[in-house]
Amino acid sequence: MSTRYPFTAVVGMDDLRLALLLNAVSPAVGGVLVRGEKGTAKSTAVRALADLLPAVAVVPGCRFSCDPAAPDAQCPDGPHESGPCGARPARMVELPVGASEDRLVGALDIERALGEGVKAFEPGLLADAHRGILYVDEVNLLHDHLIDLLLDAAAMGSSYVEREGVSVRHAARFLLVGTMNPEEGELRPQLLDRFGLTVEVAASREPEQRVEVVRRRLAHDDDPAAFAARWADDEDALRQRIVSARELLPSVVLGDAVLLQIAATCAAFEVDGMRADIVMARTATALAAWAGRTEVTSDDVRQAALLALPHRRRRNPFDAPGLDQDKLDETLEQFQGNEGAEGDDDPDPDPEGPGGGGGGGGVPPQGNSPESPESSESPQSPAESGPAESPESSDAVEPPAAPAPGGPGERAAVKAAEPFRTKMLSVPGLGEGAAGRRSRARTDHGRTTGSRRPQGALTKLHLTATVQAAAPHQRVRGRSGRGLVVRRDDLRQATREGREGNLVLFVVDASGSMAARQRMSAVKGAVLSLLLDAYQRRDKVGLITFRGKEAELALPPTSSVDAAAARLETLPTGGRTPLAAGLLKAHDVLRVERLRDPSRRPLLVVVTDGRATGGPEPVALAGRAARLHAAEGTASVVVDCESGMVRLGLAGELARELGGGAVTLDELRADSIAGLVKDVQGTSRRAA
Repeated sequence: MSTRYPFTAVVGMDDLRLALLLNAVSPAVGGVLVRGEKGTAKSTAVRALADLLPAVAVVPGCRFSCDPAAPDAQCPDGPHESGPCGARPARMVELPVGASEDRLVGALDIERALGEGVKAFEPGLLADAHRGILYVDEVNLLHDHLIDLLLDAAAMGSSYVEREGVSVRHAARFLLVGTMNPEEGELRPQLLDRFGLTVEVAASREPEQRVEVVRRRLAHDDDPAAFAARWADDEDALRQRIVSARELLPSVVLGDAVLLQIAATCAAFEVDGMRADIVMARTATALAAWAGRTEVTSDDVRQAALLALPHRRRRNPFDAPGLDQDKLDETLEQFQGNEGAEGDDDPDPDPEGPGGGGGGGGVPPQGNSPESPESSESPQSPAESGPAESPESSDAVEPPAAPAPGGPGERAAVKAAEPFRTKMLSVPGLGEGAAGRRSRARTDHGRTTGSRRPQGALTKLHLTATVQAAAPHQRVRGRSGRGLVVRRDDLRQATREGREGNLVLFVVDASGSMAARQRMSAVKGAVLSLLLDAYQRRDKVGLITFRGKEAELALPPTSSVDAAAARLETLPTGGRTPLAAGLLKAHDVLRVERLRDPSRRPLLVVVTDGRATGGPEPVALAGRAARLHAAEGTASVVVDCESGMVRLGLAGELARELGGGAVTLDELRADSIAGLVKDVQGTSRRAA
């Protein structure tokens, strides 16, 4: 077995180490979500924590790690008789991104359950992680239904497996740690709220600290055993401190004045629900125990807020998580009460130790140094800055935009108008892509539509079809009594229909014909609205812009919708309209994506007024490029940005060439009276 990198040898990252240690002291805090760029030792720190946890006393032979002092009365391996107990090291179980539901919660032998009435249960990863650590790397890439199961088990402390009236329950209490790179997509707000704490990590920008990281990593790789021996004393001291803090935790007093500060802080930052208040209270209590105190102070509340609130504050999905520390200090001071006079002058006896003195979560520390705090106030989002004035409602003459530095005739980027709720655009037919909320698809979860013979392991039993398959053979099989004789060939898998996520590829016209400031603001607002819709429906998105002489892939297909919003915000306009170049670039991108992820169906969204200029025969060339997409059956929609009293209808012509539909900016709104929700499908298909 390879030697893990020691926890105490991790350089910097005070917030991350503190959050992990607080959960080791009090697992009731609710786990940690670690957000940060790749290559920042997120996984290294999490894996190193397992070696610091005390050994676990277990009932010998119990597959569910029952505590001999308080065995689970409903343990599938129980009931447990009193007797000698065993012990084992605390486990760290890793959940792979591609894991199945059966691998996570366990598998029930349906054939034996129906035929013999026996609950033959094979434990899953939740059972293995009981009383240990469950680590999910790239948790934002995990399927939504697995995340739901995972977080439900973490919240309730138990896991349920139910199949057609047969159920098994076992205890599942563990420290949940998830890591993610925000560039690969965000978690849903409901799921973010289920993690107790969150921290942002970033690589240090200090050369000396980076040198020390490299030096230690190379030393560990050259001789892991010798490197671990160098840090053994520090590891033992930290391990003992965790034990001492756990013993002190029940004696920590959470006074009314401190509770008032916690409630006032959560109210000031407009967090939803009461989970934040509870998590802050538990975190502040763990901080006091970690510092060796029996009373919680305002400093504990402040640190708890910086770890527990950034991912819970009310925000636009495209805003970066963070916390206004000035507002936090004002709130704590306003509700100080008499607690400050009684506070401990030295709240942390070991400020230089692991997790001591860190500046708090919420923003990536520069150089991971607590001496260089950063303002965590996030930039104002388009939605927060107030609605932009629409072209129709403004009588003022818009002054000409200042030329952008990109070249002559190019205009500077304008802000997007206020986003709005859009109509749902979906891909026709029935897909088999990743679970989402856009187009119809065959999925593991959803309404049952039929049955089939299982291919591989049976996961979702269709009970009626199974009984119908087995019933004609009961006399031949010598059935006696009331039980049904079921064979493997009788089992039927339920087929279900739900929704899938798609690849939504935006092709945005940024040419001079779109450059009127009010018009481009409205167009950006529409695209931002569609991006918000894609975020809510679990889509991948890509962004292509075209202007001047060429098209540019501004953002390759990604799950990070907020990255697309950021690229859109800085998009300048000007020049000719190379419509054909934009469509051909989209064709190349979709061709590559079909090879990478053939099950994810694309939806092409072209945002343009339909004009094509520049080069020989630009209109004919754009038509041929559009027919390439139509020939491959790519679902498409053209968002017609043409405005004014006289309209040429060029966007509608483009939509017909693409074999898709067209909507105006007004029709795109969900509350528009122009029509109901539309499927993206060609005019020729509807006529047929």
